[in-house]
Amino acid sequence: MNLVIVESPTKARTIKKFLSKNYQVLASQGHLIDLPKSKLGVDIDNEFSPRYITIRGKGKILKDLRSKAKKAKKVFLAADPDREGEAICWHISRALDLDQDVPHRVEFNEITRDKVKESFKNPRLIDYNRVDAQQARRILDRLVGYSISPLLWRKVKGGLSAGRVQSVAVRLICDREEEISSFKPQEYWSLQAHLREEKTKSRFKASLERHKKKKIELKNKEETDRVIEDLDGEKFTVEKITRSQRKRKPYAPFTTSSLQQEASAKLGFTSRKTMSMAQQLYEGVSIGSGETVGLVTYIRTDSTRVSAQAQAEARSLVEDKYGRDFLPEKPPLYKSGKGAQEAHEAIRPTSMMREPALIKKHLSRDQFRLYNLIWNRMVASQMNPAIYDQIRVNIKAGDYTFKTTGSTLRFPGFLVLYQVDDAEEETFLPELEEGQELNLLELVPEQHFTKPPPRYNEASLIKTLEEKGIGRPSTYSPIIETIQSRGYVVKENKAFIPTEVGFVVVELMVNYFPEVIDVDFTARMEQRLDEIEEGNEQSLTVLKDFYHGYFKDRLEVADKNIEKVEITPEVSDETCPHCGENLVYKHGRFGRFLACPSYPDCKYTKKVVKETGVNCPTDGGKIVERRTKKGRTFYGCNNYPECTFSLWNKPLPENCPQCGSLMTEARKGKKRIIRCSNKECAFERETAKGKVTAAR
Repeated sequence: MNLVIVESPTKARTIKKFLSKNYQVLASQGHLIDLPKSKLGVDIDNEFSPRYITIRGKGKILKDLRSKAKKAKKVFLAADPDREGEAICWHISRALDLDQDVPHRVEFNEITRDKVKESFKNPRLIDYNRVDAQQARRILDRLVGYSISPLLWRKVKGGLSAGRVQSVAVRLICDREEEISSFKPQEYWSLQAHLREEKTKSRFKASLERHKKKKIELKNKEETDRVIEDLDGEKFTVEKITRSQRKRKPYAPFTTSSLQQEASAKLGFTSRKTMSMAQQLYEGVSIGSGETVGLVTYIRTDSTRVSAQAQAEARSLVEDKYGRDFLPEKPPLYKSGKGAQEAHEAIRPTSMMREPALIKKHLSRDQFRLYNLIWNRMVASQMNPAIYDQIRVNIKAGDYTFKTTGSTLRFPGFLVLYQVDDAEEETFLPELEEGQELNLLELVPEQHFTKPPPRYNEASLIKTLEEKGIGRPSTYSPIIETIQSRGYVVKENKAFIPTEVGFVVVELMVNYFPEVIDVDFTARMEQRLDEIEEGNEQSLTVLKDFYHGYFKDRLEVADKNIEKVEITPEVSDETCPHCGENLVYKHGRFGRFLACPSYPDCKYTKKVVKETGVNCPTDGGKIVERRTKKGRTFYGCNNYPECTFSLWNKPLPENCPQCGSLMTEARKGKKRIIRCSNKECAFERETAKGKVTAAR
């Protein structure tokens, strides 16, 4: 009997069905051996030797594996195809006393019958470069976390941590919040000409762009009024028409980062939920007739490469389903990010023939939504670009030039399958000729103010971490979980806001451990870890450079010079009904809340209610912002449960001119509009000009 060891029970059950009765498949349930939780576990004076122990609670599993391994003809180690999986296999091989010169390692990028069977024909030796890279990362993180965290406990408060990568993520969020706080809006104006083409009586708009062929910027009302005065009596004439075509290329198949970003944007998934659903699809799902199969390839990857077989399948499907016009002459190739492991593939379906609609009944709602997203992205990536016909018209009026553009989708290409959020909206212009005179209906000035950069949400934070080379595919989700659980940031309306504790910790880190919290330094460290995996760096050199180069000295200075930090919470005007103390603002998993400062003697807490300023039409109570159990924002009466009035869209202090119901602020495509809350009423208008639009 041969023994196969994988990480998870689900993966074990799936693989077992692909192998003969001569194979027994068992799960280690993740790591069995690791550094101890209670102490550093690294002998710094002995060349940073790690002191591994069997993880508490895993002794029985390890004992069972040892017993089975002694009786087995062969032992195969089939953990995931990455550094973490390689380290798990290495630990198990040593714990089972396997011959390190005999190939035991089995690796596959997808859990399908053919790939699994093929991999067992070609086992390999443990890749010690991968193991060294994982071990170096683990030791670096342990040196930082187990050295700085106790310092924070003594100087700030208990329960804090200072991870090597998580601290950089918190710094990004704090830096962005400071940008927002210090931002000073700048006034600027735009000027639109509402024009009419007299032959067809067609109306369209053009925006002021140049004055005497130089780009013009209107900084205030006075400048805008002078332009309007200059244009009084001027003729508006078509000066130049430029026609062109623009191609919109499809996106590459998913990497871990892009999957998390897109699942957040399109499905509203957190990074944790995305990876949980993706793991289920990867490890295997029963799709009827007793067949269990992994539906997607390995989900922790930064590569956009796909196999020739997968491309051939996708191309065949595109041709059969959409026709040859949608099929490129050659299979497209996509460039992966810097440092990507090209031995991996992108996240894609294991078979393009398993169309989402065909297996929908076998999947949960969220499994289906994520699989559908992955399937559509992969197939669309192998299609032709979308093609737009564009027309640009320059309109002369005295010394001023106005511009308008029209865009028509000539060929949809990949957009028939995969819609993108920033796709161009079609805008139509009437037939115009150069030299043609137009009728000016009105000039419409509009005041604007520059806006600060937006706060990070999960998608934008992951994108920034990836772009700056911080962390790796497997770390994005844990980073986001950790910085919230430690109380460094809270999430409000899907955006991250740093807490006072977050600001304090970042300031201390910047002052005393500038390298550890430096974005560029952390990115360079990630590159050095990659070089260890490639065999171009020695892990001991990297560890010595880090610890003896500066970290040890920084630690000693910080321990001596950091004074005790008192974090004083913001005091509210509301008093505790139990003890009369003024309540203070605190931050928790679900945002800000009010709490009694006498905790733990008094445990009174209260939600922070955001009022909308609108009264409930049912009982006259106040409509306040609320959240569902899943964190989705809605608006309801503060007299709940006596009054159950609620809305998804934000209410406004005005009534519908047609039916008298409350008006709300809603979204229509990319635009915000004012819409009646009564579903039977079709009234809505644009936010800026008050123009009534077509009925829904």
